[in-house]
Amino acid sequence: MIICSCNVLSDHEVRTAVTGAVAPRTPGQVYGCLGCSAQCGRCAATIKRIMDEALGGCSARCNGFGETD
Repeated sequence: MIICSCNVLSDHEVRTAVTGAVAPRTPGQVYGCLGCSAQCGRCAATIKRIMDEALGGCSARCNGFGETD
């Protein structure tokens, strides 16, 4: 599904960028990974949601980063 009509980005492209070897940490970095930049900004919240979903498993594991049991 197209989530950014300005840059014609699909949710699949965003998920691929977010789960890549060098995963972007902000919506702005996602745009950069996909070779574009934000235009109207309407899709930024959707990109952030996709990022949160893709990294959801990590957040549970990473919250205790640096702690010892």
